[in-house]
Amino acid sequence: MTFGPDALTPSALFRLMAWLSPAFPVGAFSYSSGIEWAVESGDITDEATLQDWLGVMLCEGGGYCDAVLFAQAHRAALGADDTMLHDVAEFAAAFAPSKERHLETTAQGNAFIEAARAAWDCAAIDRLKRVWDGPVAYPVAVAVSAAGHGIALEPALAAYLQALAANWVSAGVRLIPLGQTQGLRVVAVLEPAVAATAQRALGASLDDIGSSAFRADLASARHETQYTRLFRS
Repeated sequence: MTFGPDALTPSALFRLMAWLSPAFPVGAFSYSSGIEWAVESGDITDEATLQDWLGVMLCEGGGYCDAVLFAQAHRAALGADDTMLHDVAEFAAAFAPSKERHLETTAQGNAFIEAARAAWDCAAIDRLKRVWDGPVAYPVAVAVSAAGHGIALEPALAAYLQALAANWVSAGVRLIPLGQTQGLRVVAVLEPAVAATAQRALGASLDDIGSSAFRADLASARHETQYTRLFRS
């Protein structure tokens, strides 16, 4: 995936870096998307198995689904399409394979909206809150904020997916455990998966959403009853 020289202004880049930083107060560090159960069960044991697991999550599971929701929400907000924005927000809040994944996406999404409104409020966020009074999924929250600040869809989506992958890697580093260098290698190896997932999602519709990462979805459900846990999901 390539972007033109005007795809990101300095202010747009600054905002993306701030919003998707681990320091942004959405509590991303407390969620593992089921990775904790995968480590406990022996599915993930080292750098290679973490890389394989996350590659599937990105391309065929929650990563791809988030990417489609992000793209659709961004377009709806940019076009001021209230009906589409409501439908995407409603669908995103309902489309979770487990109770914990629903908590993960809506808790982060609601926290993101509140933090963004406090420092970077915009009409698009107000529009979202006006047309949808339910919980806001994380990809919808970030996408609407990006659209509201004139940040182009392609770089915003790629940045969102990279941050998502990096958070998953961080969970794996803490759980397996791995060294920081090994974690960085996984982040680097996942770059093509991030780019491919973003590109695929740009041409998809809500009808194309679906996960074939069954084991990862099962891990999220199994985590609900895991005896010893560090993460909320």
